[in-house]
Amino acid sequence: MAIRRGVSLYSYQQAQFFRQMDWKDMVREVREGLGTDGVEIIDEATIRDYPFPSEQFIYDFRSYLARYNMKAVTMDVYLDVHQFRDHIMNHREAAERLKNDIVLASKLGFENVRPLCLVPIDVIEMALPTAEKYNVRMGKEIHAPLPIKAEGLEQPTYGMAAALDIRMADQIIDLAQRTGSRHVGLNPDFGIFQYRPSQVAVDYVKRHADPDAVDWILENSSEYGLTELAAVLGEKFPDHGIDPMNIERLSLHRMSANPEDLREIVPYITSIHGKFYQMTEIPGKPGCYEDRAIDYETPIRILKEEGYDGYINSEYEGQRDQQDRTEADLPDEVEEVRRHHEMLKRLIG
Repeated sequence: MAIRRGVSLYSYQQAQFFRQMDWKDMVREVREGLGTDGVEIIDEATIRDYPFPSEQFIYDFRSYLARYNMKAVTMDVYLDVHQFRDHIMNHREAAERLKNDIVLASKLGFENVRPLCLVPIDVIEMALPTAEKYNVRMGKEIHAPLPIKAEGLEQPTYGMAAALDIRMADQIIDLAQRTGSRHVGLNPDFGIFQYRPSQVAVDYVKRHADPDAVDWILENSSEYGLTELAAVLGEKFPDHGIDPMNIERLSLHRMSANPEDLREIVPYITSIHGKFYQMTEIPGKPGCYEDRAIDYETPIRILKEEGYDGYINSEYEGQRDQQDRTEADLPDEVEEVRRHHEMLKRLIG
């Protein structure tokens, strides 16, 4: 058993936007630049004419991955509940869309699909027979600010967490145990192990809001709950200009999940998102890098101890907090991912 390295091609979104790389360039970079074989995609970002691509595209995709001896690890799927334009999808319609995605993933050679964390549990269950038929595992994402274990926690009523059911991981495990199916599981995102705001996020908000208000949040957020923090911030800085999502991001001072809780879910993990925002050289260790906002060392140690056999796919998102700047000031996504893989190789051993 071994932890293997892969890349979500989402990491190169900026290069794709500027037409510096297409998906084939990205696949070559993963193989030749990083020396590894795992590929993850976002369906509509990579698949031409999604959700109904041509047989030519399917053949081209499979052939190109075979050419470089690559592994199609996970296809990230979403549910555009407004796709019919004249009504919002109900759960049965959403399940039909998910079933179509599962069949498509199988045709492209993927072992897993990752439904977004907002996809209702009954939609997952309705699609389960299709996942079993086509031998594609559904790994629902554990994304920050979700925990792994919800026991003893209260459902938040403010911020991003209010839209997410904090019992999600327990619901998936209950479904897997009740059905006895190995085709439903979990896709943890390393963002759940983020313990402070990333510097790129801090810099972004300071460029668009009151920098003094940002500094006050960074210094005082641990003393308040999120709702109270927003209220006090409004009293102290009436014109602070920070929206609720960024108040929540800046107030981060502890992980949403305990790394030790990974031990109980390792058998249910389909693949893992290696979320990161900015790779910085470790002082005194030239050529060695870390994301200073996310704990990688502890979770990887636990995954190794528990015998996790699967992929950690790099998911670079730091460019999103810098896309308000000029093109010349934007980060080099290829270099950021290469630095991330230096860290992964070193920690995985």
